[in-house]
Amino acid sequence: MNTKLSLVRLVLVSSLCAGAALAAEKKPALKLIADGFVEPTAFVPIDHERVMIADQLGTIHLLGEDGKISDKLVVDLAGKLSKYNTNAFDERGLVGMAVHPQFDNNRKFYAYYSAPLRENATANFDHTARLSEFTLAKDDTAANERVLLEIDMPYFNHHSGRMAFGPDGFLYVTVGDGGNGNDIDAPARNGVEIQGKAPEGNGQSRNTLMGKVLRIDVNKKDAAKEYAVPKDNPFVNGGGLPEIFAYGVRNPWGLSFDRGGARELFLADVGQDSWEEINIITKGGNYGWRIREGFGCFDPKMPRNPPADCPKVGANGEPLLDPVLAYKNGRKWGKDPEVKGISITGGYVYRGKALPQLAGKYIFGDWSRNFVIPDGVLYVASKGADGKWTMDALDLAANPGGAIKQFIIAFGEDADGELYVLTNSSSTLRGTNGKVWKLVAQ
Repeated sequence: MNTKLSLVRLVLVSSLCAGAALAAEKKPALKLIADGFVEPTAFVPIDHERVMIADQLGTIHLLGEDGKISDKLVVDLAGKLSKYNTNAFDERGLVGMAVHPQFDNNRKFYAYYSAPLRENATANFDHTARLSEFTLAKDDTAANERVLLEIDMPYFNHHSGRMAFGPDGFLYVTVGDGGNGNDIDAPARNGVEIQGKAPEGNGQSRNTLMGKVLRIDVNKKDAAKEYAVPKDNPFVNGGGLPEIFAYGVRNPWGLSFDRGGARELFLADVGQDSWEEINIITKGGNYGWRIREGFGCFDPKMPRNPPADCPKVGANGEPLLDPVLAYKNGRKWGKDPEVKGISITGGYVYRGKALPQLAGKYIFGDWSRNFVIPDGVLYVASKGADGKWTMDALDLAANPGGAIKQFIIAFGEDADGELYVLTNSSSTLRGTNGKVWKLVAQ
């Protein structure tokens, strides 16, 4: 009898504890941190109290430990940007930023933006993507600029520019396939022809930096370069341009290292019409574009009607690597219940403390389920015991299903591993509707 009573008490206590734990688990919520931006594109901490925020029209702002945006800009690149369209969707501008791992000592940070087409560029190209180094002065401004790398881009879109420093201390930078659609050149218009694509597509060509993940050493210089190429890059001894770390990507819009676990490199790649995908990047990997999209095949001549079968290897016999997760794009799949949006926005593996239920999960979003109406959705991806990844909407306290009625532009991670969501309520580059939100427990 006593044994039975003990068992009953044990079960009762366990149930009460489990119930208390569930009751204590707080839901994620969004807390407004800063606003008044045109379109915030990057969020990088410089210490545990202060953060730099990039706005697409060329300004970098400092968010202070008092939670306020400084009246003084860190740097204003507006006069160095290429042309852009304020009355329509446009990817040009200041789109990427990263802080040097030794920032406390050297105060260096890096920005990626679209500059006017340089004089020696291929005829009829659109702009030159520029990666530059800056040094933050004691007054928290950075007037100096050292240009590290320039890449001439044939079209206004798909220049990407997401970047992150790896655990190895090298800078990883994504470059899109150069734009247009389907990784092919647009037909000539009014006698103007653009020849910006390799015959096999820029994603598959190892003779262009477009459609790639690059890896460079910003602390050294090789001959005729403002940076050095790491000696263990996959094509440093031939077979491709030495800066290339991985290839076969279309328009990466999210690049981040997991600060825990195996320190994996996550890349979110915006699809053409059918699939949005998340990849884990490995050295020398070919991620399939434009032979494949998502887990399936792709045909640039019939982008929405791909063949059932296609090559599983690239031109050099290397395997085409599948994403770890892909979801249906509404442009092709319409009202299919498995449609999750139309343009992925990559995020981070959560390693903060505020929301322990999200630990080790990849937090990301979709820009919007509608091109005109702001209808972005937050998602969470989890890796199962079988090694397969699945995704769910990230339910928020005030936003069931993760829908936040904003365009989700980018994500940020602070020095403590807490995450931020950068949004806009307009799909154009005008107004001051850009906001920065923190993911908090509520």
